[in-house]
Amino acid sequence: MVSIQQQQVRDPASRSPENDEQQVPELMNRSVLRAMTLLKELGRHPGGATAAELAAATGLARPTAFRLLLSMAHTGVLVKTEGRFSLGLEVARLGRIADPYRDLQPHVQVFIDRLSAELSEATAYSIVTGPASLDLIAEAAGSYMLSTAMGYVGRDVPMHASATGKVLLADLSDEQVVTLLPEQLQSFTPFTITARDLLLRELADVRVKDYATLDNELEEGLFAVAVPVRDETGQLIGVLSVSGLDQRMKAANVHTFIEKLRTAADQLRTNVLGI
Repeated sequence: MVSIQQQQVRDPASRSPENDEQQVPELMNRSVLRAMTLLKELGRHPGGATAAELAAATGLARPTAFRLLLSMAHTGVLVKTEGRFSLGLEVARLGRIADPYRDLQPHVQVFIDRLSAELSEATAYSIVTGPASLDLIAEAAGSYMLSTAMGYVGRDVPMHASATGKVLLADLSDEQVVTLLPEQLQSFTPFTITARDLLLRELADVRVKDYATLDNELEEGLFAVAVPVRDETGQLIGVLSVSGLDQRMKAANVHTFIEKLRTAADQLRTNVLGI
């Protein structure tokens, strides 16, 4: 699930849940409403936030906010790390079930089909479903007989061994990546980056270039390029990628694919996602 929200300038005092209690219908539970207020606010802090920061942003009393945040962390909805709270995996799981982009997927698929026809290689679009999770929602095969296999929609791919995953990881801080990944990473081919320190160096390069590549790291002979798709605030909401045989794509000039993907990302954001 991707949440695309307009950032709003808020006065915590004027928007305080305590100040709005007269507007709460009698059958509603105020504690639940306050918890949802905190949950929505955390969605604006991909790197997490402290209880004090969230209390100030929502207008809740700090002790109240802290109790609610701890309760949500206990259920797996949130994660508490060194005094900071962030969205947990349970939010991503529930988001996948809700799937508010179900109606959007057919339009994305049409766009991806056209992009594959233009590039003659397999293309795909994944949406960001959490601070460190993606869902592939649309893919299309290339026009070559020897092309990337399809059927990856709904399947997990290793973040460190996919171009799409590297774009997502590069959007995080090194500290967050260290928290997420072990020092020794799983190997899939002789070319897989298996040392976390080496991956961090590549992610630094991805942040500078604003694109990621996969060169024989997941499967030998497979090459991929991925670019970020961001909303109007710069927040990462998806990743657009192209993949194919490594020799063919390299011979065609990798930078050609990068520029076409960037143009396609702008068109997808404007014409399909409506951002």
